[in-house]
Amino acid sequence: MGLTSNKVLALAVVVAVVFFAATVWLWPRLARGGWKAVVGRIGMLLVTQLALFASLGLAANKSFLFYGSWADLFGQEQELGVVVDHSAGSRDVQVVGTQALDVPGGGRPSVGGQIQKVVIAGEKSGIDSPAYVYLPPEYFQGRYAKSTFPASVVLTGYPGTAENLLKGLKYPRTAYQQAKDKKMQPMILVMLRPTVAPPRDTECVDVPGGPQTETFFAEDLPKAISQTYRVGTQARNWGFMGNSTGGYCALKIVLHHPDRFAAGAGFSAYYKAADDVTTGDLFHGDKAAKNRADLLWSLDHTPPRNTSFLVTSSRQGEGNLKGTKEFIRKVKAPARVSSIMLDSGGHNFNTWNREIPPGLVWMAGRLSAS
Repeated sequence: MGLTSNKVLALAVVVAVVFFAATVWLWPRLARGGWKAVVGRIGMLLVTQLALFASLGLAANKSFLFYGSWADLFGQEQELGVVVDHSAGSRDVQVVGTQALDVPGGGRPSVGGQIQKVVIAGEKSGIDSPAYVYLPPEYFQGRYAKSTFPASVVLTGYPGTAENLLKGLKYPRTAYQQAKDKKMQPMILVMLRPTVAPPRDTECVDVPGGPQTETFFAEDLPKAISQTYRVGTQARNWGFMGNSTGGYCALKIVLHHPDRFAAGAGFSAYYKAADDVTTGDLFHGDKAAKNRADLLWSLDHTPPRNTSFLVTSSRQGEGNLKGTKEFIRKVKAPARVSSIMLDSGGHNFNTWNREIPPGLVWMAGRLSAS
């Protein structure tokens, strides 16, 4: 029986009820003195509480889909996803710190590359946001001194932190290793969270009278980075990727700004802007803006451009499977769409760490350095 199945949840609830009833029934017998009775009471209480916690945990997991299978829960799902193609020096960036990669010889940028902690000031949006920029070793090597590099924006989910992209999801180390193994070209990564106006979840839209988040990501960020680092300014030089909310943002920005970005990858993305207490009123009654934030609607009403999309889901454990299949179906030429479909995997770091390595290779293959 699967981790998210109704049978497992029902069995856990039945077990919890049985242990609770047994505790009530046997308590008078265990009320006597002596160490055996004391141990019995402790044991019954402990087992009953564990059964109750297991039931609550299974119910929460079934609702929010943190883990898709028992192997996923215990970290045993390690097989990488497979990409399946479904179609033929700026003042706006201030470096505030640097750190080396934890790789052999990583203390030397020309060997291990470098991660720079920066603050990006949005010229048009007025938004300032911290970020991390990963520069590959080649960026510091003499033979590449006059070369430009492709770049990709990388976003976390909401309300994640940018540090998750370095530590939990290991983007810089993975990009370093994939390039070292000759699976992808060296690529610059600009890593941050989508919450550029914390604590509000703006879903990467320009909120009327509020944060101009889409403008920041689509216009300010690539311009500032290209003025600071050796990154081209054409759409073919830029990609956008992320998980969960970050994945939704990546797909939406690329869909609506094909003149700025050539490729977008959404790991466990959803396809319609959230509307809850964390977002507030994003559209102020503007139906056109709300429809535009619905990616499936936009695919039906926006002329296709020469862009590439990568979407991911799991046949067991993810809540976006239906939407992902619909997204794939709606992408029309000359746009291209690829997917990673895992057999099982929940909405969690373990799943994304299986998708990110092939996802980075896919992204680097869709971008040009010059």
